[in-house]
Amino acid sequence: MLQEGKIYIGTSRKPDDSINKGEYLELKFGNRHGLITGATGTGKTVTLQILAEGFSNAGVPVFCADVKGDLSGIGAMGESKDFLLKRAEQIGLEPYDFQEFPVIFWDLYGEKGHRVRTTISEMGPLLLSRLMNASDAQEGVLNIAFKIADEGGLPLLDLKDLRALLNYMGENAGELSNQFGFISKASVGSIQRELLILEQQGAEHFFGEPALKITDIMRTTNDGRGAISVLAADKLMMNPRLYATFLLWLLSELFEELPEVGDPDKPKLVFFFDEAHLLFNDAPKVLVERVEQVVRLIRSKGVGVYFVTQNPLDVPEAVLAQLGNRVQHALRAYSPREQKAVKTAADTFRPNPDFNCADVITNLGTGEALVSTLEGKGSPSIVERTLVRPPASRLGPLTEAERQHVISLSPVRGLYDEDFDRESAYEMLAKRAAKAAEQAEAAQRAEERASEETSGGGRWTLPGFGDDAAEAPSGKRARTRSSGYQRETIVEAAMKSVARTVATQVGRALVRGILGSLKR
Repeated sequence: MLQEGKIYIGTSRKPDDSINKGEYLELKFGNRHGLITGATGTGKTVTLQILAEGFSNAGVPVFCADVKGDLSGIGAMGESKDFLLKRAEQIGLEPYDFQEFPVIFWDLYGEKGHRVRTTISEMGPLLLSRLMNASDAQEGVLNIAFKIADEGGLPLLDLKDLRALLNYMGENAGELSNQFGFISKASVGSIQRELLILEQQGAEHFFGEPALKITDIMRTTNDGRGAISVLAADKLMMNPRLYATFLLWLLSELFEELPEVGDPDKPKLVFFFDEAHLLFNDAPKVLVERVEQVVRLIRSKGVGVYFVTQNPLDVPEAVLAQLGNRVQHALRAYSPREQKAVKTAADTFRPNPDFNCADVITNLGTGEALVSTLEGKGSPSIVERTLVRPPASRLGPLTEAERQHVISLSPVRGLYDEDFDRESAYEMLAKRAAKAAEQAEAAQRAEERASEETSGGGRWTLPGFGDDAAEAPSGKRARTRSSGYQRETIVEAAMKSVARTVATQVGRALVRGILGSLKR
């Protein structure tokens, strides 16, 4: 059943339930993207697992998220179970060999895998606004913050850097508004509150250094297999917006960093986007448009993107049109929206005269799917009712001891496990403010000495004509002197000095990419 240059998905059946033929995904079309849909419990995760196995054996690195925790079993040898052996016999899979795969575990929280981080600068204002659910006014302030940071040479690495810059912008909103556009103190305050919420949700673990290098999720082993990077996402899913934003950032980094390769014989990387509806839920139009653009263009960089979700309606039409390889598991059709989803799914397939897609979709069994992949010159194959093959790796999660053993042998062990906090915007602004405060204090002392010298040696009086300044009590005299020009406080002087420094410093502005990340 296994063929060179193809990934075996399963075996299709004829109307009389006899074996028809093997269904494959051709590696040369692996970068034409794909869609795996179906209701809960219909077998989407197993389909993802067998595709990841196939790509790995073909030497293609894979990145996927483990939302429920059971995908980790791909790193262990499969186990002989009756229902797996029965499925192998049904589809004519002979021999049915078990195998373990090279896995690298990742985790934003550093608990179930290597830490994954990026910097605020690499995230960019658009994705950060999406993460914070920012309004238009707040997004405008964030764009100004990144502009000030770029021109002022202020690295934004973690949340405290952004918070320090926002504090500075709030204190100097009037002066900065003249140069960069209106900065609302209310918007600055709202962003600060959103940052606090993000911090409480654990987002501070995501921002910092060392930042993830794309090459570390594109590794191959000595025996030529592609490493499967598995992101532990069970805890991350408690904050679905952070989950979706992280995966979108990673996709944008791949788009920015990888060179054009055209249509290779096999993909350079395959990226599985599980729970894909979280990416598009309540997303602003501009973000959806840019996701569509990335999906359309990243194909020529050798990256295949596979969206995994319950309902085909979760993916916008413009993105859906880019997905050439499709596996449709069973859907329910009780509500009007579900019935529409069934019709949408059926209409996207090249029809098979042997059955009605819409009728079959609601009657598929667990581990059964409608499959259509690209073939020939890139046209979709006729849809076939297919029994999906059983996985070669373990069906179910690793134990904690097994996971830690895999992590201890990881090729990236020690590269990301310790935080590194170099000098950035927070420290630089603090130093500038401290220096400005010292200069202001020195100037104040010099002025006071000059004033004392003038009052002691340069004035003369005539007896009987009065001298209010000399005769008045010290407190009253002080109040009289202060009733004129009001000297600015040390803090005001310091912050204005920093404002002038940042506003006038000539730096090379960093060019941001299609989704707001930095082009290196």
